[in-house]
Amino acid sequence: MKKAKIIFWTTTILIFLFEGVMPALTSQTELAKEGIRHLGYPEYFGNALVVFKVLGVLALVIPQVPKNVKEWAYAGFGFDFIFASISHFAVDGVNFQSFFPLIILLILAISYIYYHKIERYKNIAL
Repeated sequence: MKKAKIIFWTTTILIFLFEGVMPALTSQTELAKEGIRHLGYPEYFGNALVVFKVLGVLALVIPQVPKNVKEWAYAGFGFDFIFASISHFAVDGVNFQSFFPLIILLILAISYIYYHKIERYKNIAL
């Protein structure tokens, strides 16, 4: 159980940092705005994305958040990473930037798997 919690929290904190803290701190920089424009999205899309990313990571790290809300947060991040990868492939072709969201998706999947392992253990212990 201890190993599962360590893996869960390590992967979840990585998601928290990559998808919550970094976007919140850098979303208004010219580089971030240009990144959104480069992919063909309007600037307001980037702002909305940051709001939902921050809300999503909060749902993942706050233990009191209901399980169904956590499931939606995981699903939302999954869609975000898949579509980010597709956007980069479509605009930039095959390069590291196109694969990076899929790497983060793998980290998210590990967090999700271990979240459910911990939940199953809690239900058995009851």
